Amino acid sequence: MSKQTQARTLHGEPKTLRAIGRWPAGILLIAVSLTAVTLVPGGAAQPVPQQAAATTAAARNAALITATQEVLKETSEVRQLAILRPVQSSTQSRAEIERAVMKNLDEEITPADMHAAEVTLKKLGLAPPDFQYRALMIRLLTEQVAGYYEPKTRQFHLADWIDIDGQKPIMAHELTHALQDQHFNLRRFDHWPKGDSDAELAAHALIEGDATMAMAMYVANNPFRALSFLKSMGTMSIATEELDKAPRSVRESLLFPYQEGMNWTRALYKQGGWPEVSKAFTTLPQSTEQILHPDKYFAREAPVKVTVPDITSLLNNGSKKSEVRSQRSASGFQAISSWKRLASDVNGEWGFYLILDEFLKSAVESRRAAAGWAGDRTSVYENQKGDVLYISLSTWDTEIDAREFFDAYVKRTQLRYPEATTLTDSQRSGPGLQTFQTPEGVTAIELRGSRVLIVDGATVEPGINTLLKAVRQGD
Repeated sequence: MSKQTQARTLHGEPKTLRAIGRWPAGILLIAVSLTAVTLVPGGAAQPVPQQAAATTAAARNAALITATQEVLKETSEVRQLAILRPVQSSTQSRAEIERAVMKNLDEEITPADMHAAEVTLKKLGLAPPDFQYRALMIRLLTEQVAGYYEPKTRQFHLADWIDIDGQKPIMAHELTHALQDQHFNLRRFDHWPKGDSDAELAAHALIEGDATMAMAMYVANNPFRALSFLKSMGTMSIATEELDKAPRSVRESLLFPYQEGMNWTRALYKQGGWPEVSKAFTTLPQSTEQILHPDKYFAREAPVKVTVPDITSLLNNGSKKSEVRSQRSASGFQAISSWKRLASDVNGEWGFYLILDEFLKSAVESRRAAAGWAGDRTSVYENQKGDVLYISLSTWDTEIDAREFFDAYVKRTQLRYPEATTLTDSQRSGPGLQTFQTPEGVTAIELRGSRVLIVDGATVEPGINTLLKAVRQGD
């Protein structure tokens, strides 16, 4: 499956780089809300007379119903999942699909989640300062989505401008989701608990990797299907402008469930065939580490739960002390800039890889530094002035793994803030502590045994040492 084709089978996106800016549930539409199919033509559909349009729509719906029954039957045989009930299908216009996309976004994503994702991406340098997350997702989804399976209604919809015969491989992908839903209940993934986006992305990789592999096997049953599919692609203008200009972290996380998910599914299939893949819906992968390293899934190497205390009160007390000292006016004290915790989540191995490689720009170096991850917890705070504080506490398999990540993150920080100066006094820098003064405040990276603590964006009060101590005590 090519990168362009994978881009076309997106349904919106994981809940943000899970932790790098949590993909709120509807952004991903999590393969359970809207699972989109492929190929959106670049040009607008040509107007047709009303009577002719009605006749054409009826004919296309009839053809789609027949094709759905045919593809579902063979996909069921390929995937070794029995058809428990028929799957209703229909064609939809571009406007109808766009309305469905927007409806799911409005239902699934809160403004607070969207704001947290945007702030975190900007803070980590994964998106430009003028980046608007919601606006991008709306443009991206309306560009990409051309059809979907909807677990809520148990229906499959295909865009009315799509060539049905040429798109049967994509139908096989979508109808695999229908079979998954019938056997494993995809709706249970609709509202993943907040606070572990890494595990959610791993589950998403199971869902999409399964469907992508089933589609590949469906095509392999008849090579002419691949030719028909490629011909269909060739007759349509494939719009990818919004996907191409999306921040790399967003784009690569959109593709992760398809690319890495299929590799992982292939490992399960090699181990025990389709029954092994089906069993994974009961014994879910618990982290992107398990997706990237299937042996860790088979060994049931569970992530370590890491705790980071909520330091909102400490930040606000520090802000108050600072402002009481410096912000007097004729009418009294000025308003205090109160802090608020926007998010608490898990980056995971995949999230740390993306965070590192945005600046290291060496996939080998970044993957090596992110490997050996054992668990983490990240918190993001923002005050009324727009200052942002990022805190991450991670634990690693060995002290060597922790040192490797520590060194890589120090290097990343120097590249992220080229104008930063190193604070060199004995309390602030040394073999296990690197502290920098940056335009956004103080950044400290601390190594203690197999744990690495990062505080990025500390301003004035409380001091960096106080913050490090507070996070350490809560661990």
